[in-house]
Amino acid sequence: MKKIPKFSNQAEEQKFWKDADSTEYIDWSKAKRVVFTNLKPSLKTISIRLPESMIEELKVLANKRDVPYQSLLKVFLGERIEEELKTSSLRRAKA
Repeated sequence: MKKIPKFSNQAEEQKFWKDADSTEYIDWSKAKRVVFTNLKPSLKTISIRLPESMIEELKVLANKRDVPYQSLLKVFLGERIEEELKTSSLRRAKA
């Protein structure tokens, strides 16, 4: 196996691995699978049209909780999605 060089920064390392064959440096047969449980989920930016009055009401509610209104909207959406999924699971179980 070749020895992995020392890199002075991330850009240098990225440039190296872009063209290098990792099998010349790493014995992948000895690799172990790991799970990173505390990673934040990937976020995707979307555009959504809401009535101005709804946004203002959301901002008032967020201000009372001292959180950004977009964060509060994510909490509300998450709670509702969870509720809907539970309800639809219950309906399927009863059928």
